[in-house]
Amino acid sequence: MSASILSIDPDHATQQLLSLNLGRVGHRLDCVADADAGLAACARQRPDLLLLEWDLPLQSGIVLIRRLRAQAATRALPIIMLSARSCEHDILLALESGADDYMPKPLNPRLALARIAALLRRSAPLAASDAVAPGGLRLDTVTHRVMAGSAPLALGRVEFRLLHFLMRHPERVHTRAQLLDQVWGNDVYLDERTVDRHVGRLRSALQLSGCHVGIETVRGSGYRFVVLQARAQADATVACAAAEA
Repeated sequence: MSASILSIDPDHATQQLLSLNLGRVGHRLDCVADADAGLAACARQRPDLLLLEWDLPLQSGIVLIRRLRAQAATRALPIIMLSARSCEHDILLALESGADDYMPKPLNPRLALARIAALLRRSAPLAASDAVAPGGLRLDTVTHRVMAGSAPLALGRVEFRLLHFLMRHPERVHTRAQLLDQVWGNDVYLDERTVDRHVGRLRSALQLSGCHVGIETVRGSGYRFVVLQARAQADATVACAAAEA
């Protein structure tokens, strides 16, 4: 399927390489060289995916990601950061700032195409018009909003994707490795502690929401999404059955 892709990168050689290879597989690539031009391009027509260089003139790609994630229109925009920086600290900073993936420069064209295709596939389910509403919590993938009753719940992009995945599989235990594959993608190499940090943030937001849902830690296994009212009723049923016996 053809996609509209925006590249924000002052490196003309990278732009040419991407344009040539993406064009061969049917994608359209628009190129700009700085953050302001990128924001203007996103405002005119939101792309299906953004390729973003870290080292931009005047404003870094990290700052730009945070600005995009703070705006409702681009909060769910799939973003891959490109950079010659390759240390673990920089990769984690990019991903935790809101990037969905990270590709080191110089780019390997075949690998770049594969990872772009993978992110487009992963992002497709979030464009579906389904909404999930257990335990007083409503997640709408069209508007990219989570409502706790009538109040909006502020979540980052990763926490939104994590919640969406868990809500679609209630009561099922998922290992950290499985969550990394399903939420971040199996082309992204992260320490499993990254999952713990994002689960912690999501759990805190859910606790403050007042909704009867939560994320349980299953010792030695991973995490599962539960509707607390249903869990309490099930526990009460078991207790009554035990008392009658």
